[in-house]
Amino acid sequence: MSETQLGALAAELNARLSPLAAEDRLTALRAALPGKIVFTTSLGIEDQAIAHMIAQAGLDIAFATLDTGRLFPEAYDVWAQTEELYGIKIEPFYPKGEAAEVLVARQGVNGFRYSVDARKACCAVRKVEPLGRALAGAQGWVAGLRADQSEHRGALDVAAFDAERGLVKLNPIFDWTRGRVVDYVERHAIPVNALHAKGFLSIGCATCTRATLPGEPERAGRWWWEQEDKKECGLHVSPDGQLVRAGAAGAA
Repeated sequence: MSETQLGALAAELNARLSPLAAEDRLTALRAALPGKIVFTTSLGIEDQAIAHMIAQAGLDIAFATLDTGRLFPEAYDVWAQTEELYGIKIEPFYPKGEAAEVLVARQGVNGFRYSVDARKACCAVRKVEPLGRALAGAQGWVAGLRADQSEHRGALDVAAFDAERGLVKLNPIFDWTRGRVVDYVERHAIPVNALHAKGFLSIGCATCTRATLPGEPERAGRWWWEQEDKKECGLHVSPDGQLVRAGAAGAA
């Protein structure tokens, strides 16, 4: 499908899928796209719920994860548990060795804490570039974003056209609350990262994540030393820092 066709499809899906259950949204995306669809999992609680939906439905959707080289040990534990439970393979994508070496040589091993730009440079090497390889050749991308995770994500749509990557992006649980996610994984006995029970609501790299304090926003534990309200690593935003919206599809 051409980008124009994918853009039009994204707009149509956004209107049609909103009333559906999350499982049905995934099934509808698979039926609508003839090409490859990739689910990128961070192995957090939202993505574990989606992994269960995909595996239980037997959908032809590839599983991928970005191993930055700085993940918590608990992330590898839940990765292995998930593969074993569902009989799937989650394909890892790593930072390019030379790029990581140049990054550390330039800014130091923990240089990402010196400035927002330095942190984003680290995310670019360890996350954004590997994501490009994970999504290469795909027509669809499934992600575990929720609108109530942060004010910045409050404008999320269920489906949108990602013009930068030329594909349809589906957020099947965009309208779920965290409580609903927790209830879902508990009811279905889905393995989750042990850090969630220790106050880690949003889990990224071990160097960049702490437990969330009572009363803090859900993503407050990510890059906690930064004082800004749009703390994103670059995976789910356009070059100008904006979340991909369905409105972009209409212009495709």
